[in-house]
Amino acid sequence: MVPTVRRRLRTGAALLAVLALAACGTFPRTTDAEKYALYDAHAGEAVDHFRYFGSINGWTPLGDSALAVWTRPSEAWLLDLSGTCQDLTFTPAIGLTSRMNRVNARFDKVLVRSRGSISMPCHIQQIRSLDIKAIRAAEKRNPEGAPSMDQASDAGT
Repeated sequence: MVPTVRRRLRTGAALLAVLALAACGTFPRTTDAEKYALYDAHAGEAVDHFRYFGSINGWTPLGDSALAVWTRPSEAWLLDLSGTCQDLTFTPAIGLTSRMNRVNARFDKVLVRSRGSISMPCHIQQIRSLDIKAIRAAEKRNPEGAPSMDQASDAGT
């Protein structure tokens, strides 16, 4: 009698695991292109630089050639990079180069801090300010698969 109960429990657990995996696969997942499109739609005109005081409030990778960087909870920038940036979507932390408290387009870099390797510099091609309120409103309208914001990061360099 005991083996029958165990068998039923194992079968039930296996069935629950299969259902859980199937449920995970049914939710729509936002692609990098969709995330970028959302941020791009709420980005202003290109600027030459932004003020930066050595710390990043958060960041969101938008594929391997763009990211959003928060310098304050209510201030963020869309950074388009020159070419692809190795490990950008997988790195646990990033940094930014700056000169005289400014990050400049076409001059400064995003530093990808990958485990087990050196920081990989990725050149910033273009900088645009982001309308945070509009992005958050769009994410509330589409909570399924909405891009995460304010990902923790190391302080910049």
